[in-house]
Amino acid sequence: MRGDETADRTRRFQDQVLIHLDAAYGLARYMTRDPVAAEDIVQDAFLRAHRAFDGFRGGDARAWLLTIVRNNVRSWAAARRDRAEQALESLPGQGAEIADEAAPTPEAWLAAQEDAADLRALIEVLPPAFREALLLREMEEMSYRDIAAVTGAPVGTVMSRLARARDLLATAWRRRNSGEAK
Repeated sequence: MRGDETADRTRRFQDQVLIHLDAAYGLARYMTRDPVAAEDIVQDAFLRAHRAFDGFRGGDARAWLLTIVRNNVRSWAAARRDRAEQALESLPGQGAEIADEAAPTPEAWLAAQEDAADLRALIEVLPPAFREALLLREMEEMSYRDIAAVTGAPVGTVMSRLARARDLLATAWRRRNSGEAK
């Protein structure tokens, strides 16, 4: 690639993809519940996107990038599960059940002082497919069609996941406000 072509490619990448850095980090952060892992995932996603940018044929660059981020989150989660299972297998007399220590407890929700912090905690405990659909729709303001493209699910599935996520979130919010335990 000549210098002019490289400069043009870099400019197009910055104009079309790099502007979605915050969206990529937000998705990775919510999906992993780990800010350090989210940074690593996003960095890897941008490297992959940059390498594959010549193959990008237009369309919604944000959806394309968030698909890469989503795939990186899945790879990260699988590797984390594998490491945890290997560690568990090395302990004598341990079962195959692995507790998710990152999941917030009801006590943590009640202790939170601000509604925004409580809402984030409630969103974090939604099942991953529901949380992902909700975040892409409400935080990233993506269309159902774009969410379907990112997640690889049919539009109808996206719509049902959103409805279920909103219902679960509303129920959890009502419980939180009434002081009920989960």
